[in-house]
Amino acid sequence: MRLIRILALAATALLLGGCAGTYVLDNEVQSFSRLAGLPAQPTYRFERALSQQMDPAQPALEALADPALYAAGLRRDDAHPHFTVQVSARTEQVLSPYADPYWGPWGWGGWGIGYGGPRGAVGFGGPWPAPNTYWYRREVSVVVRELPGNELVYETHAANDGPILDNRVVLPAMFQAAMQGFPTPPPGPRRVDVQLGGRP
Repeated sequence: MRLIRILALAATALLLGGCAGTYVLDNEVQSFSRLAGLPAQPTYRFERALSQQMDPAQPALEALADPALYAAGLRRDDAHPHFTVQVSARTEQVLSPYADPYWGPWGWGGWGIGYGGPRGAVGFGGPWPAPNTYWYRREVSVVVRELPGNELVYETHAANDGPILDNRVVLPAMFQAAMQGFPTPPPGPRRVDVQLGGRP
């Protein structure tokens, strides 16, 4: 089991380290739609719940979602919107599935093959995350309503868990996954992979 953990962590190192340059973000996605297609003017404005109106981070979250909405065919027009779009995200830190009881805050005690601080470890030629240190579970959602009746016409959710810390990297890719297939997505839960970073 210890060898399996070592190999799994080494694989993570290759995915996250500079030598590989890529990381595949796997997302569990489910979408619901009443749309048969896009209107001639697929414009939208952002809508905010009361709690989001009080959240100073909401504009930044909307900025992270905007490229995925644009790629899906929507065009932001606050003056003449056909739709309203509400976006939300949730992030929580959880225990890594590769948690190792032999891993301390400075790496594997007594092995002499790596060292780590509170955010990761260095060993086998590159940086990679310490499994007892951080692992994140994230969810994003997009809700689309049609004006002027404010009818709910589209809802989509994406979920992911993994070691990447930076929401500025992960959340845009998750919104991209959530909007895949818009406005007529396949039914039922599905996996949508998004590649982060460039090719080596």
